[in-house]
Amino acid sequence: MKSLYKYLCLIGLLLSGNGCKKYLDVVPPDVGTLDYAFRSRNEAENYLFACYNAIQNLNDLNRSPGFTMSSEIIFPMNLPGNPIDITGFALITGTQNAGNPGLNYWDGSGNGIAMYKAIRKCNTMLENIDKPADLPAEEKIRWIAETKFLKAYYHYYLLRLYGPIPIVDKNLPVEASPEEVKVKRQPVDVVVNYITALLDEAIPDLPATIDNPAKELGRVTKAAAMAIKAEMLMTAASPLFNGNPDYSNFKDQEGTALFSPYDAAKWQKAAAACKAAIDVCEGVGLRLNNTFIPAPGVGNLPDKIRQELVFQTSLTQRWDINTELIWSLNAIWHGQEYCIPRMTQRANQNDNDNPAYFAVPISTTDLFYTNNGVPIEQDKNWDYGGRNQLQMGDAENAPYIKQGYTTIKAHFNRETRFYASIGFDGGIWFGNGILDGANPHYVEARGQSSLAGPKTLQKTNITGYWPKKLANYLTVYDNGFNWTDFSMPVMRMSGLYLLYAEALNEVNGPTAEALSYVDRVRERAGLLGVTDAWTRYAKDPNKPNSKDGLRDIIHQERRIELCFEGQSGWDLRRWKELQMVLSAPLKGWSVYEDQAINYYRAKNVEIPVFGTRDYLWPISTNSLVVNSNLVQNPAW
Repeated sequence: MKSLYKYLCLIGLLLSGNGCKKYLDVVPPDVGTLDYAFRSRNEAENYLFACYNAIQNLNDLNRSPGFTMSSEIIFPMNLPGNPIDITGFALITGTQNAGNPGLNYWDGSGNGIAMYKAIRKCNTMLENIDKPADLPAEEKIRWIAETKFLKAYYHYYLLRLYGPIPIVDKNLPVEASPEEVKVKRQPVDVVVNYITALLDEAIPDLPATIDNPAKELGRVTKAAAMAIKAEMLMTAASPLFNGNPDYSNFKDQEGTALFSPYDAAKWQKAAAACKAAIDVCEGVGLRLNNTFIPAPGVGNLPDKIRQELVFQTSLTQRWDINTELIWSLNAIWHGQEYCIPRMTQRANQNDNDNPAYFAVPISTTDLFYTNNGVPIEQDKNWDYGGRNQLQMGDAENAPYIKQGYTTIKAHFNRETRFYASIGFDGGIWFGNGILDGANPHYVEARGQSSLAGPKTLQKTNITGYWPKKLANYLTVYDNGFNWTDFSMPVMRMSGLYLLYAEALNEVNGPTAEALSYVDRVRERAGLLGVTDAWTRYAKDPNKPNSKDGLRDIIHQERRIELCFEGQSGWDLRRWKELQMVLSAPLKGWSVYEDQAINYYRAKNVEIPVFGTRDYLWPISTNSLVVNSNLVQNPAW
């Protein structure tokens, strides 16, 4: 036991200056020795689940830079007592620092997860998998593959945040020298090749599908591993990591370059990985969710609301009947209570259950297309200049906007995904206890006297927009809060299709094949294909005909399709577009005003602070002191 303690302390100093105590749970609680942890199949299975633990914790979007720093959601910074850890949301205001980094996934502080600790658990699993005498060979092969995948994924998560990272392929022995303990950061290409090799080792031995979701939901499959490999190679091919001039002189202490010059072949490799993943996914029956399966009691649905629900349930539908989910974590996503406005009198009387803090800035709503399938500033038939003028809901738009209610023109004639994703003043909200499409709820958001309007500092949506997409239509907020749960996807088929389209465009420009994969996603949203929509309705009808133009279209398509799913922040980061997105104040409506003419006056609600250095996370100063072989990321 004394040797085990020494071993754990030594490994604990690998990458962090923290003490040994935080690493003592490298084995499950109450397990005294590794021999005990692997004495039987059941004990080893517990250890496998411990290896999954870090990835399950990623289900909390409040810990994800892809969510909190995407500019899609604003969380109020001035609450006297926050119900969640807001470290990630605060980073958008420039609070990141090297002394005490927020969302620190290197060391596991600042609401981050200790990824290197998770990697060491995986190494321990692989080193001891032969010990259980009663472990069937077939299960052993699968568990090894799962562990290799997890080890690869944890390295990938670190790569996205820090760029060049140390590779921890094996746990160091107790007798390791001080220099061996002081690991070095490896060049990005070396890290990518290592992750790719691990995934290639794992994929052949992973199951094609999960046959028992009730027991194995969240465990990785061959399709999921191939999709993650494709995403990782897309990240490596993207501007942040592929020939980024900002890092051309970034070297370690021995002068080794940590970033490489631009390599077009990386896009070809990524495209091949995307296509291979698509083939495997489609081969096991995965496809876009193009059908709404109504719950008992649903009736009188207008076609427009049904189309909304087709899109919404591609996210919130149960795992076992959702054809679109490539991989979803088994932990329930907690956060619906931050997304649903008060829409009943009883909800107002019980508003402590539902603060509705997740506020969507106007810039996010502007992303969504018109009903003609082009950006609002591009549509020659849409009044972009007059979008904030008042307009009253009418019979034609009744499935989307309360008839007779005054709202603004920007809420009319938008694509289905806008109405499925965004809750707004005057907007129809199907569900929340009313399953009759002829008499749905709608949102009243103007002023303190309205149902959904601001009541106290703790009970205010500061922009007047809610992320409707993140609320299951069967969840009810009325006399208390009754959840119908769902798990947040890590990867959906629509996201994989758009990755492939992006890679094809980078390799060959706007080919018919690239456009066809974008058009699959658009067709599900009820839109014309890219070429038809731009030709008929866009001020710049030739935009899809160039590589640069189609790149912009695909990027916007991904931001719309995957909005609020914790993906856009990662995309904007790898595209090197996050600095541009965060260069302007984030705005909302004047939510304390009762009259529409005053309510619809935009005001700044948050001033982002984001510079070039923020694309890569800082390593904590303490870790640099402990390990003199580490070099800090540029400008930190």
